[in-house]
Amino acid sequence: MTFNENAKLDTSGVQKRGRGAKTAAIGGGSIGLLIVAFLASQFLGVDLTGLVSGVDTGQQSQEQVEGTGLEACQTGADANAQIECRMVGVQNSLADFWETESAAVGVTYERPGFILYEGQTSSACGTASNAVGPFYCPGDSSMYVDTSFFQLLTSQLGAKEGPLAEMYVVAHEWGHHIQHQMGVFDTTNRTDTGPTSDGVRIELQADCFAGSWLGAAATTETADGVTLLEPPTREQVDVALSAASAVGDDHIQGQQGQVNPESFTHGTSEQRVNWFVTGYEQGTGACDTFAVSGSQL
Repeated sequence: MTFNENAKLDTSGVQKRGRGAKTAAIGGGSIGLLIVAFLASQFLGVDLTGLVSGVDTGQQSQEQVEGTGLEACQTGADANAQIECRMVGVQNSLADFWETESAAVGVTYERPGFILYEGQTSSACGTASNAVGPFYCPGDSSMYVDTSFFQLLTSQLGAKEGPLAEMYVVAHEWGHHIQHQMGVFDTTNRTDTGPTSDGVRIELQADCFAGSWLGAAATTETADGVTLLEPPTREQVDVALSAASAVGDDHIQGQQGQVNPESFTHGTSEQRVNWFVTGYEQGTGACDTFAVSGSQL
């Protein structure tokens, strides 16, 4: 998806963390992987620790670096050229979309935190690595994005490469923030697994919310009234659908060697694509995955 080159970006809603001093917060090697796998149940992301090789679990923490690298993110042209600026741009677009759309799902909207990091980082949900992918932490109402995950999405999970694949992932995590504000996490069993589990329904609803954003993304504007994004082409939408398919439980488990539906936590590739398309075509009003029977998921 392409940003209008003269649209102005607002970096105030995005933090960036750089590598800091060594710490014993998380161990390296297999112990680190076990900790990360445990934490995957505390926040909402895609745990790839069983699949991704060379995960960075060394004993390094991160400190917030105010503005470092993001001061270069001024316009849509910067977002088209640089991935971190693209993250600023999609944050701007999602913030604008949900400012208006939140009323339709019955919440008084508050923007989530948005943190860019490298390798691993700490959050109110614990310390996580890039093997978990971008994730949302309800404990501090923030999403965490390591942009190196997008390389894993294409190189190891087979998603098509393109900006809209990256934006889909972020829009999905933003959907978890909306669910948090809706009280979804308080009324469901987030540790439940299986093809019709609450866990799967939560993830599919977030996919639907991501599709809803995409359906309206070309209408979001910057503070000076300039449209931020150009309408997506069919090819670009296909890239987003490819990303949704790549993070299906059956696809990821198939990469690991065996598919076990009773352990599903996010939904199949087909389900993730279908609910994304539902949101894209019908909007947030069609995203109640908890109201449908298992056969309709």
